[in-house]
Amino acid sequence: MIGYYIIAGLIFIVSLYVSNKLKSKFKTYSKVYLQNGMSGKEIAEKMLHDNGIFDVKVISTPGMLTDHYNPQKKTVNLSESVYTQRNAASAAVAAHECGHAVQHAQAYSWLQMRSQLVPGVSVASRFSQWVILGGLVLMATTAFGSTILLVGIFLYAMGTLFSFITLPVEYDASKRALVWLESKNMLSPQEHDAAEDSLKWAARTYVVAAVGSLATLMYFVSIYLGRN
Repeated sequence: MIGYYIIAGLIFIVSLYVSNKLKSKFKTYSKVYLQNGMSGKEIAEKMLHDNGIFDVKVISTPGMLTDHYNPQKKTVNLSESVYTQRNAASAAVAAHECGHAVQHAQAYSWLQMRSQLVPGVSVASRFSQWVILGGLVLMATTAFGSTILLVGIFLYAMGTLFSFITLPVEYDASKRALVWLESKNMLSPQEHDAAEDSLKWAARTYVVAAVGSLATLMYFVSIYLGRN
């Protein structure tokens, strides 16, 4: 298990760095105020309407960096600061979440695939670590432990697959956001650069999560193969 703790430690350090960098970037770009004076809410509503989407509501949600699109309720949920503030960071986040709404409206294949996996992944992620742990413990006393470990690896692999499918979904939403912001002349060059950098660092959090999940999965697979 020492190898697992080393991998987990490295992933934690990189994840912490990217997370802190993201927060720092958003803090900096929250001071780059928009010349057009629009709030995150207004940016989101305009992007939705420009894309012919009128059945999605833009609402405020508590917390920081809690922004997300809910395809079931058809709501773009913006954190309180993004919803009300009028800066480059808010514009970037608001447009990005609307990018997901556009994906939904246009039946973007990667988003559909991710949505189909959500029920299974939510169950798998809840039990995979416990099943793997049980398999590792039982392997020392019974051959059945290998089977349990394999089941746990399969469950964990579902989460890993989900994290990689999430990458094109997130990058595409950011691309749609930046293209719209530029094509509609919503931001000045300085504001656009700030928005683009914000979204790049946000995307890197998903990359770190995916790579970390894959590294952990490969570690568990190596244990299974080594015992068999």
